[in-house]
Amino acid sequence: MPLDRTAPRTPAEPPGAPGRARLLEPAADRAGRPLVVGHRGNSSVAPQNTLAAFEAAWRAGADAIELDVHLTADRHVVVLHDDVVDETTDGTGRVDGLTLAQVRALDAGSSFARAFAGQRVPTFEEAARFVAERPGLELLVELKGVWSTDDAALVTGVVDAAGIGERVVVQSFWPPTVAALRDAAPHLDRALLLALHPDSLGELVAVCADLGVVGCHPEVALLAHEPGIVETLRDAGLRVHVWTADTPDEWDDLLVQGVDGIMTDRPDRLVGWLDARLGPAAHAGAREVDLAASP
Repeated sequence: MPLDRTAPRTPAEPPGAPGRARLLEPAADRAGRPLVVGHRGNSSVAPQNTLAAFEAAWRAGADAIELDVHLTADRHVVVLHDDVVDETTDGTGRVDGLTLAQVRALDAGSSFARAFAGQRVPTFEEAARFVAERPGLELLVELKGVWSTDDAALVTGVVDAAGIGERVVVQSFWPPTVAALRDAAPHLDRALLLALHPDSLGELVAVCADLGVVGCHPEVALLAHEPGIVETLRDAGLRVHVWTADTPDEWDDLLVQGVDGIMTDRPDRLVGWLDARLGPAAHAGAREVDLAASP
């Protein structure tokens, strides 16, 4: 995949310099245990990208959650994967063609299961507050599509207002969006997502250096077709969080390759699988709290 290198070049920052998130730690610092990242929350047991899914991931022991954001027509940041609301709500239309009030009126739970009827599309402010209220939980925020610096600042401003900058990595598949994030908030850590084959691993590392990212996060299928990609990225000082791996066979291969984190739709199962292989991680998610005392 040709990578866009037209974004203005700035000197690459040392990985991890802006923040101190565990998302920036190499797996080697945790005895080889990758972080468990709930992809859109725990989207196997609750509607994706809802507060219910985020709560389910936290209670399962996830170290972090991953979510996606879009802008509404009136420039509010909402948590939704697709650029249309049709797939996961009872509405229709493009997110950027609807106002916040229109998006918030939609039911984002019933299409998953009747038990979740009434779940709403969260605002990013709500998601940031959710993380802020759960010490130790970290967050990967994907900006979908191409964003300007002014629009990216609407996302980074929420992160700053919630006081969670040291627990957040902002990311995108689009180099111009990553550059916009850098320009909007150079103090926040950034990552480049990767779905297609780069022209070369050297070119990929150069793009990451241009953008000053702390991580490069490839699709799990790429690892089989790009031998050495994890080692190359790690040697360049980048964290490697792979998406989306949901089976024990995939987890076993990723553990052998030494990835730093695994994004999964099944954080509950991955936590249990890692505990069985490596022993429990005391810091993981809500297992630090007494769930019996929870309402």
